[in-house]
Amino acid sequence: MKHKKFKRIFVVVMDSVGVGAMPDAHLYGDAGSHTLKHTAESKKNGLHVPNLEKYGLGNLDDIKGVKKVKNHPNSYVMKMLEASTGKDTMTGHWEFMGIHTEKPFKTFTDTGFPQALIDELSAKTGYKIIGNYSASGTEIIKELGAEQMRDNSLIVYTSADSVLQIAAHEEVTGLDELYRCCEIAREICLRPEYLLGRIIARPYIGSDPSNFKRTANRHDYALSPPEKTALNILDDNGITVSAIGKINDIYNGFGITQAQKTVSNEDGMDKTIAQAKANEFNGLIFTNLVEFDSEYGHRRNPVGYADAIERFDKRLGELMEVVTEDDLVLLTADHGNDPTWHGTDHTREMVPLIAISKAFTKGRVLEHRKSFADIGATILVNYNLKPTPTLIGEVIDELLTE
Repeated sequence: MKHKKFKRIFVVVMDSVGVGAMPDAHLYGDAGSHTLKHTAESKKNGLHVPNLEKYGLGNLDDIKGVKKVKNHPNSYVMKMLEASTGKDTMTGHWEFMGIHTEKPFKTFTDTGFPQALIDELSAKTGYKIIGNYSASGTEIIKELGAEQMRDNSLIVYTSADSVLQIAAHEEVTGLDELYRCCEIAREICLRPEYLLGRIIARPYIGSDPSNFKRTANRHDYALSPPEKTALNILDDNGITVSAIGKINDIYNGFGITQAQKTVSNEDGMDKTIAQAKANEFNGLIFTNLVEFDSEYGHRRNPVGYADAIERFDKRLGELMEVVTEDDLVLLTADHGNDPTWHGTDHTREMVPLIAISKAFTKGRVLEHRKSFADIGATILVNYNLKPTPTLIGEVIDELLTE
């Protein structure tokens, strides 16, 4: 067997940091969207991201405040197009690891769930359902939490993703009851007319809207990918797959060796940097940083989004201080969420791929990739493994042939 080129590969998903509309974005109402560009334009002087700048981020497009650099020998930069249909979290992440989703998951962002679903959920759980619209999880418990506590009802809501979320007070409804209700919702939402990617239990505590707070007892009931992904192939061959953030939930634990939850982008980077320092294993560290999407994209807060990118840039510098020449860092995104766009939905965009290693000496801008799955394909070849015949993705040769 050939020696592995990189002992560890870090895939860091800057959730929703898209870099311009896909060619088919008009079919989604997203022609002209550009998360990164429009976010940068929200600040007087643009983005201040010295680390991302030196690795070639500005070479992908005209980004206010980010210079184009002639030389970035330690990084290859490119845009990736999404081969799958859709613009949700699961579709993008599954495609990273070789799954081509042709039929998008159901979403109910604009309309809420059909009354027939709500009636069935109420009948089978025994609880009154309130809410049933797309909302921020923190905002909806402020709006409806007091009513939920008073009546011991269930707050049902959704988002731009294919998800049904149920919020209930830990001390009024109880965790076991909330989980039971979510299991019922999962069963209902396996049917084709309601097929949803995830059901999420969202417990909270507090006595009134001024101090309501979601707890760490969230639980996801997700679909597993329809077949083995690159993660399973790694795991089956003794290569560690360490999931940080919501990665484990997105894949329903399928192909994950070990998992850590996070509460913020900062926490996600803390855990990623800690694993880089520990140097405990060879394998994949797969991190999702969700706050770009959840806190700023969906809430249409471009300045907050820009600030979050700048904070991430500092943490990227810390990560690069502790990785070695045996490590490869891949920075990417799973879709767009242009905070200046209409509505609160994701946007159908290309995503960046910035591949960084201290071992690289010939870094440059590469042609657009045809699929997010080129990440998984490249990771497998790095470890001398082969994909199954049905997985998509082409190897990014430049990353493995220097």
